[in-house]
Parts: sequence; C-alpha cells; structure tokens
Amino acid sequence: MREIDVSGVTECVKRLCMEANYDLEEDVLEAFDRAIAQEESPVAIDVLEQLKENARIAREERIPICQDTGYTVVFVELGQDVRVVGGDLNGAIQKGVRQGYGEGYLRKSVCHPFTRVNTGDNTPAIIHLEMVPGEAMRIFVAPKGGGSENMSRVHMLTPAVGVEGIKSYVVNRVREAGSNPCPPTIIGVGIGGTFEQAALIAKKALLRPVGSRNEDSELAELENDLLARINCLGIGPQGLGGRTTALAVHINLIPCHIASLPLAVNIQCHAHRHKGTIL
Repeated sequence: MREIDVSGVTECVKRLCMEANYDLEEDVLEAFDRAIAQEESPVAIDVLEQLKENARIAREERIPICQDTGYTVVFVELGQDVRVVGGDLNGAIQKGVRQGYGEGYLRKSVCHPFTRVNTGDNTPAIIHLEMVPGEAMRIFVAPKGGGSENMSRVHMLTPAVGVEGIKSYVVNRVREAGSNPCPPTIIGVGIGGTFEQAALIAKKALLRPVGSRNEDSELAELENDLLARINCLGIGPQGLGGRTTALAVHINLIPCHIASLPLAVNIQCHAHRHKGTIL
C-alpha cells in the first residue's frame, strides 16, 4: 500500500491550475497548424495565427490565455493501492485551487446561482473521482470557460433516431452555438449511459489529445464524419468564416437503457486548457 500525503496533492493542483491557464498544450498548437495549412480564408488564417500568438504571449509572460480562467474541473484517477494520508483528499484539492487562483492572479468566476455573489477563490471545484488499479494517483485539471459551457447540451433522444439522429443533433447544436463558444472548438460527445453519465463522458472525451483517432474504428469514422459536417457550416475561427469551425470531434460511448438514447454535446473553446500529472 503506497501512501500519498495530501500536501503533495494540494501543491500539484495549485501548479496545474496556473499551468493550464498559461500554457496551451502542444496538441492544441499542432491542431492550429493543421487548420492553417488547410484553410482557404485569409481572414480565418489570420485569426488562427493570432490565436497562436496569444498562446505564445501567455506562455512566455505567464499570464492567462483568456480572461475567463474557468470553473475548475478536476479529474482524479486514484489507484486502489493508494492510501491518502495527512488529511482529506477533497479538501486538499479545493485548497490547491484556492492557492492556484490566488497566487496565479487568475480570475475568480464561481458565484452563487441566485445572488451571484462570488465565492472569492474559484471554489468549490468540481471533482470527478474514479478508482483504478495500481498505486498511483493521476490528476487532470481542466478549467472550463463559461462561454463554451453555456453552449453545451444533454438531450434524451428516442432510440428510433439512430446514428443519423445523433449526427443531426450534434451538427445543429454547433450551428446554433455559432460564434458564442469562441471557435475553433473541440466537440466532446457522450453517447449512452444515463442523463448524467452522458454529460460526464462527453467532458472526459475532451481530455484526449486533440484530433487523436478513436480506438473504435466505427466511432473514429463517426468522429471524422461529424468534423467534416461541422466544418462545412462556414462559422470559422471566431465566427468570421472559414473551414475551421472545429479542430476535432471526440466521442465516448457506453451502453444505455433499451428505452433511451442519451446524447451529450460538451463544446470546448479554442483555449482548450488541460494539464495532468501522475503522483
């Protein structure tokens, strides 16, 4: 049984909160380059180049990529042979978020739903804990901006609509979202499970390297088809037109009830912030 002290968890979460907001991952930057290479619109190319420059400035000057530094979503994969010592795991993660957003001068965006009074430290963070084999702890911090999250949806389709119904709903959701989620976007799609599980697996799909191929060949084909349809909408980077409305479509699928076909679409903006580490 391996022991991990909560102080290390707090320090890790603090660092990941800041790094996620300062350093856009290489998979996103490479996706920008691929988009530039295939774009036909001079305006779209210019916007994509500006997004790359924005990311460079944020990385070098240690300032946020976007003024919306997100609602902190933390995914924890906890090895079943790990014993957390020295305190409460949940409390350690929340402390790390408080410290990261304070010391990193990151905007605090969490407030009471009714009064809109800000909590002042960007907590409580959303924590998704999953028990896995082994004696390690893997932590992903994924700050989620309000603009893209507002454009996300969960819908309980009827089974009769089938795959074509899924395609239609996803493409229409992106069309209706328009420029609001700050495209080019990454589209996380969750198919199956239950109402809440579809939303969770859609968000987890965003953690894959941008544009990576789905391990399931049928889902990989569906991702490619959806991406092609979405990029034919003409919304383009920042809604100014072009072939690059989305950089990738990532799908997760799990079995569902015989009477249901849950579908979740979680849209991520171009500032696709995600950082992970293993303790």
